[in-house]
Amino acid sequence: MKSLKFARILGALLIGAASTLAGAADHATPREARALFNEAVAYLKANGNEKAWAAFNNRKGHFVKKDLYVYVIDRQGTYVANGAAPDSLIGLKVLDSVDAAGSPLFREMIAVTEKQAEARIRYVWLNRKSNRVEPKFAWLHRQGDYILGVGYYAVRSTADDARKLLDAASAQIRKQGLAAALESFNDTKGPFVRDDLYVFAVNLQSGRFEAHGMNPKWTGTDASDLHDVEGKPLIREMLELARSKGEGTVDYVWRNPVTNAVEQKRSFVRRENGSMIGVGFYRE
Repeated sequence: MKSLKFARILGALLIGAASTLAGAADHATPREARALFNEAVAYLKANGNEKAWAAFNNRKGHFVKKDLYVYVIDRQGTYVANGAAPDSLIGLKVLDSVDAAGSPLFREMIAVTEKQAEARIRYVWLNRKSNRVEPKFAWLHRQGDYILGVGYYAVRSTADDARKLLDAASAQIRKQGLAAALESFNDTKGPFVRDDLYVFAVNLQSGRFEAHGMNPKWTGTDASDLHDVEGKPLIREMLELARSKGEGTVDYVWRNPVTNAVEQKRSFVRRENGSMIGVGFYRE
């Protein structure tokens, strides 16, 4: 009962804080979350605990951006910093609090950072902007007896987002040539990997991957016999569509690398300069 009480208190405090932050700006992207996390870790290392806690707890300071903020707990599960609600949360012990799915979130943070200094965890939380329970991720860093974190909601790109990225990929091929474009598609930190979207390319003759923004190591491997989780030969269907019609859509079931769940997916594919390029999005 005590842990449930703490969970309710914590949930109410953080939901209210998140609502205030989200009201001021749109949700931040995973890259923005990672950038803030890197800055916070560097600041902590350079300035020490006392100065860092003060900076992280400043709601109008550098470490609160859009709906992102930095928080820090000790190994007993007590908040020492929280940019969302410092007045309410500092000193609150949340070790036995749980996420929206009932998972012991803070115990997991402590456990995973016992094994490695940096980690990323997935949990579920109420998103006040959509009023739905949604997947959320947090980057974690352990320094001494403290664990620093920055969390963000999983991005859900739209069909329009996927089409725009495919158009940008086509323009890149026509502007720079196929070889240079493929190199940029394989850059996991480049402009052709956006949240849960990425560009992939398969040679129309050989059926081999020429680029894959999420898994560049697949480049050069045979894609023609790749099947989805239900056994559908999705790449073979994409290749046939690109050869016969020039472009189109293919539906299949795939694991979303952002949510880590198997979901319905639709890819837009197009024939470009002897290759098939594609961008897929996950459907609700």
